[in-house]
Amino acid sequence: MPAYFVAEVEITNPAGYEPYRVLAGASIAQYGGRFLARGGKAELIEGSPEPQRVVITEFADAAAAHRWYNSPEYQAALPIRLANSRGRAFIVEGA
Repeated sequence: MPAYFVAEVEITNPAGYEPYRVLAGASIAQYGGRFLARGGKAELIEGSPEPQRVVITEFADAAAAHRWYNSPEYQAALPIRLANSRGRAFIVEGA
């Protein structure tokens, strides 16, 4: 069953965040993930606050998503995201 890593991010320092994009993208490809949405226009239709940036990445299953997230490659990129943005991220299994 596919699983999705979903991140809702507000970038607070665009220049500082840029290296994260490169490192995270390379690590996602390395671990078999693929982007389904990556910062395109998001339209809020219920609730709040307005989303700033939404990224949805598909993996073969939840175990693959966890392997990627816990990988040395992504763990090297993660502090860059955390230092230059705020938001939340989660893994959700598909149907």
